[in-house]
Amino acid sequence: MTGVRIEKDSMGELEVPADALYGAQTQRAVENFPISGLRMPPAFIRAVALIKRTAAEVNRDLGLLDEGIADAIVAAADELLAGQYGDQFPVDVFQTGSGTSTNMNVNEVIAHLASEKSGKSVSPNDHVNMSQSSNDTIPTTIHVSAALEIDKTLSPSLKHLVRTIDTRAQELADVVKTGRTHLMDAMPITMGQELAGWSAQIGDGLSRLQATLPRIYRIAQGGTAVGTGINAHPEFAHRFAARLAVVTGLPFEPNRNFFESLSCQDTAVEVSGQLRTLACSLMKIANDLRWMNSGPLAGLAEIELPALQPGSSIMPGKVNPVIPEAVCQVCAQVIGNDSTITLGGQAGNFQLNVMLPVIAYNLLQSIQILGNAARILADKAIAGFVVNRENIERPLARNPILVTALNPVVGYLKAAAIAKRAYREGRPVIEVAMEETGMSREELEKLLDPRHLTEGGIVLP
Repeated sequence: MTGVRIEKDSMGELEVPADALYGAQTQRAVENFPISGLRMPPAFIRAVALIKRTAAEVNRDLGLLDEGIADAIVAAADELLAGQYGDQFPVDVFQTGSGTSTNMNVNEVIAHLASEKSGKSVSPNDHVNMSQSSNDTIPTTIHVSAALEIDKTLSPSLKHLVRTIDTRAQELADVVKTGRTHLMDAMPITMGQELAGWSAQIGDGLSRLQATLPRIYRIAQGGTAVGTGINAHPEFAHRFAARLAVVTGLPFEPNRNFFESLSCQDTAVEVSGQLRTLACSLMKIANDLRWMNSGPLAGLAEIELPALQPGSSIMPGKVNPVIPEAVCQVCAQVIGNDSTITLGGQAGNFQLNVMLPVIAYNLLQSIQILGNAARILADKAIAGFVVNRENIERPLARNPILVTALNPVVGYLKAAAIAKRAYREGRPVIEVAMEETGMSREELEKLLDPRHLTEGGIVLP
């Protein structure tokens, strides 16, 4: 134990660890919410620090905050933005629904550091929290942290995944394989066409996500307690958003209606819905890879994924599709997070949503793990898989569904009879078709050529 010191807030005195940078309000939250051991994500804390830094500069420029105190707050916030003092934010995710405990945690740490730097008494409420309320700061933090993580992590990873898929689609454009519907043999396609479908899925998912960004960039800061802007300078909101936009390079602007931005989290719910859609896309692709890789003897074995680690503690030589499996688990988590965020979004009671911390936690987790999963799926699965051409070509030549191409010539019923006989006798369709129709091999080879049957549908990227 390092001992304790006595801190005081509006409710009285309280013992705080002697070496803690935070004060009484943080300590009360630590004692009140020993629930999960989960903490607000570092990206969220950094975004709060960025808000405090920006607010101090704006309040200084408006003549509301002593220049020395403002500069000390900026310097302290910069240390948090650099990742220092991460252990000083111990408040549980499951806390007061406004996130006041986390807001005050950051206020107290910055005030402590700023006081040391300036030699002045810096107040967490009067100085660090000037022109702000938890009720506009935490909703702003949700938008800012989500926007930054989408810009830094998720969007680049999705673009990388699309580029990787497109590269492999071009490389494999000549590989004709058996298509499958209902997990059953269907008409042939090329592997390039199959991968191009994946690329379109992820590209559309990224486009949907980008369509939400204009609403993410609208921030609540300046609405203060209930949306009226009480205790904030009339110019604060616009100056704050403008400065934040310059610092981040993202087009933040004041929300058109602060009452909306405090009382609901519809934009967070919207973003989460797009993340859920991306999770569905990634799970589809990951499961396709698992099926294509299945075997190596008793499965499809169309491809061989990179061997990354032993697959069994008891079966020597076994190698499993660990990357697609990890990605599927990420997708399950994101879909679950979306349910939590949706329920949280319903908790807007009158002028404030009161599930802000859990919305923030789950939204940031979804953004970050989807971004990481997309990148490892690209680099450790799609970029390096090897095509087993023999395993693809052998069943393709015997695929009775090729007879579909004869429908316009001999009719559906006759074609069905040819397919059933070919399957029953284990013979190539073309041989049975010659016997059943009297057509020449040359005619049938032209009609039943698998590559010819893949033409049309899409243009590869």
